[in-house]
Amino acid sequence: MAKLLWKPSEERIRNSNMYRFMEIVNGKFDLKFTEYNQLHHWSIENIPDFWAAMWDFAQIVHSRAYESVVDDLSKMPGTQWFPGAKLNFAENILRYRDDHQAIVFWCEKELVRRLSYVELYDQVARLAKSLKEAGVQKGDRVAGFMPNIPETIIAMLAATSLGAVWSSCSPDFGIKGVLDRFGQIEPKILFTADGYYYNGKTFDSLERIAGILKELPSIQKTVVISFTRHQPEINHVPKSVHWEDFMSSEEGLELEFVQMDFNSPLYVMYSSGTTGEPKCMVQSVGGILINQLKEHLLHIDLKRDDVVFYFTTCGWMMWNWLTCALGTGATIVLYDGSPFHPDPGALWKMAQEEKITVFGTSASYIVALEKAGAEPGQDYNLSSLRTICSTGSPLPKEGFDYAYREIKKDMQLASISGGSDLNGCFAAGCPTLPVYAGELQCRALGMKVKAYNEIGEEVYDQTGELVCEAPFPSMPIYFWNDQNNEKYLNAYFRKYPGVWHHGDFIEITSQGGVIIYGRSDATLNPGGVRLGTSDIYSMVENFEEITDSLVVSQDWENDVRIILFVKLTEGHELNEDLKNRIKQTIKENASPRHIPAKIIPIADIPYTINMKKVELAVRNVIHGRPVTNKDALANSEALDLYTNIPELQV
Repeated sequence: MAKLLWKPSEERIRNSNMYRFMEIVNGKFDLKFTEYNQLHHWSIENIPDFWAAMWDFAQIVHSRAYESVVDDLSKMPGTQWFPGAKLNFAENILRYRDDHQAIVFWCEKELVRRLSYVELYDQVARLAKSLKEAGVQKGDRVAGFMPNIPETIIAMLAATSLGAVWSSCSPDFGIKGVLDRFGQIEPKILFTADGYYYNGKTFDSLERIAGILKELPSIQKTVVISFTRHQPEINHVPKSVHWEDFMSSEEGLELEFVQMDFNSPLYVMYSSGTTGEPKCMVQSVGGILINQLKEHLLHIDLKRDDVVFYFTTCGWMMWNWLTCALGTGATIVLYDGSPFHPDPGALWKMAQEEKITVFGTSASYIVALEKAGAEPGQDYNLSSLRTICSTGSPLPKEGFDYAYREIKKDMQLASISGGSDLNGCFAAGCPTLPVYAGELQCRALGMKVKAYNEIGEEVYDQTGELVCEAPFPSMPIYFWNDQNNEKYLNAYFRKYPGVWHHGDFIEITSQGGVIIYGRSDATLNPGGVRLGTSDIYSMVENFEEITDSLVVSQDWENDVRIILFVKLTEGHELNEDLKNRIKQTIKENASPRHIPAKIIPIADIPYTINMKKVELAVRNVIHGRPVTNKDALANSEALDLYTNIPELQV
C-alpha cells in the first residue's frame, strides 16, 4: 500500500464542487453515491447522462440547445457530440464582465499588470473589430508566436469570438520549428511580440519573424506587441503593424460572438515533432470547453475567489487549459521567463504576493526545486495555497515527499496526466480523495480509462498500456490535411481498433489511483520484460552527484540492454564507487532487470521545449537513425553528444 500523505477534511469535501455535483446527480437519477469511485463508474457507464449533467453544471452558454448528447458511442473516432447545439468558445470564457480581477501578469522584469473582467472584455472587443475589418472569418486560422503575456489571451479570444481557429507556439522555437507547424495550417494573421526575457537575458523575436514570414505567404498581417522595447522598428517585418495601431480605439464595443457547431474547430495543437513532422491535431469548440470546465470546476475545484497559476509557455497545452479557467470567473496568473530567475524562490514570491490558491507546474520543476535545496514553505507565506498541480512527466514518490515536507503539509498535490491530443487529462486530481505518494488520485470523470496487458486484457495493480474504451468530447475532430484519417488512425487506433491507445505505460491500483511509468514507446524491454523509465529516474536523480539523467534501450545481441546517461553535478566524477551505488540502489528498489548495462557520463540531457526528456530521439541517435525535427528541442545541440559513443560499441 502506498504511503498516505494527505486527506481532505470533511468540511473541505462537503464544500467542494465535486460533492455538490455528486449530490445533483444523486437527486436527478435517484442514486445514493457517497464517494468518487461510484461517481466515476456511473460517468463511464452512463456517458450521455454524465455529459448532459456536466453541460448543465458548467452552465454552457449557447444560442441553440442540443438535440442529443451523442450520436453513436460505438463510433470512435467520428463520434458527434451535442449535435444541433450552437455556441461560441470566447462567449463562454467572457461570461463575467465585472471588476473582479481576471488576469495578473508577472515576468522576470517584475512588470506586474492586472486586467479586470470588464477590461478584458473591452480589449477583446476592440481587437475583434480590427480582426474582422482585416478580413478574418469563421474557419480562418490566426496564429501566435508569443510569450505568455495577456495579449496572447486577448488575441486568442478575439479570434475565436469570430469563429476563427487559434494556434500558438512559444517564441523560443526556431524558424524551422515554427514553419513545420504554422506552414501546415496557413494562418491569415500572425501575432508576435518583439522579444521575450529568459534567465536575465533579453531575446529578440523580430529577426526570426522576418525569416518565418518569407516562407509563410498566407500571412496577410503581422501584429507586433511591444514587450521588451517601446515601439521597436518593424519596417523589416513584412505586412507588419504595431498592436496599438492595429487595435480599434472605439470604446464601449459589444462583441458579436459568431455561433458555431459544438464540433467546429477551435484549436490546432501539435505533437512534439521529435520523430517527424509535427501532427496537427484539430480540436473542437464545445469539446475543449466542456472537458476543460469539467476539470476546472470538479477536479481542481475552482470557484470565483480562486487565484490559479500554471507555469507554462504558449506552446504547451497547459496554456490553453489555464486560459479556460477564466470561464469559472477565477483569477488566472501568467508568468513569462525562467522559474529560477533570479533564484529558486521566484514563483513562490509571486504565489505569496498574489495569494495563489492553485499552483500548477511540471514534475521536472519540483524535482529541480528539491535539487536546489529550496524550502518554499519556510521562506514564503503560502497560507492561501490549497492545491499544487503537477504534470508533463511522472512525479516520483520523492517529489511527493518533498512537496509535503518543504512546500506545505496541508494541501492537495494533484499529479495529473493527459496530453495535447485531448487538451486535458485522463488521470486527474480530486478534492474529495486522499493523496498517496507516487499516485495520481483518480481517473477523470467521463473517461473510460483502462490498463491493458500485452494481450489486450484489462488489469489492475499491474503495469499495462493506457487505453480509453469510449469516446470523449475533447478528442481531436481530425488531423489537418490528413487524407482518409490515416495519421489519426495510426496515432491512436491501430493497436486496438475502436479503442484509444494513448502510448503511456500505467498501473491502475485497486483503490482507484493511477501510477504513470512514462511513454510506452520509450519503455525498456530487456528479456521481454517491460519496464518504465520513471522507475530509474526517481532513484538515480536522488544522488547528490547527479544533476539529471536519461535512460534508453539499445538493441544488442538479439535483445535490448539498458543504457543510463548521467549528467554529473559540478565537482563530481563517475567513478566505480558511484556506478556501484547506482546499480545497488536500482537493484534494491526496483529489480535486477532494471540495472543498466552501461552507465555513461554526458554533458547535457536533451529536452523538448515543453521540458520533456526526449528518450526516443536519443535512442534514434545511438542506433544511427535520423532525428528529423530538432527544432522541437530546447537544446538540440545536446543530441550531438550521443553520436559515436565508444562505450556503446562493446
